Amino acid sequence: MSSPMLAEAVIDQLRRRYPAYHETAYLFILSGLHFTIESLLEPRHISGRELAEGCRDLALERYGPMARSVLEFWGIRSTRDLGEIVFALVDCGVLVRQDGDTLDEFDSVYDFEEVFERRYPWAAPLSLVS
Repeated sequence: MSSPMLAEAVIDQLRRRYPAYHETAYLFILSGLHFTIESLLEPRHISGRELAEGCRDLALERYGPMARSVLEFWGIRSTRDLGEIVFALVDCGVLVRQDGDTLDEFDSVYDFEEVFERRYPWAAPLSLVS
């Protein structure tokens, strides 16, 4: 899969309105959305919790033990930040909000230290070559 792209005008708007996040954070959220929807049996609207969990899984898959550092470099320090980015993308017309979608859905879905450090799957199986 190729990386999602945002028009330069949208990136400029995001930079001005939401300077707390690196532009790559927005692209990561879009990739996380795609990753999460692809894991479903059928495409459907996903909740904030589901998106946050999908972003967690994608970050671990892509960045391994560096996942937390990479996300924090982009300004993402909690699942609430994931929601802030989603709603920034809604505000700019990139994503569409459904009735009932709230920023609160992203509050405390998981703790970054817990999932990216304490519970990091260090003990992945090793394959032995004979």
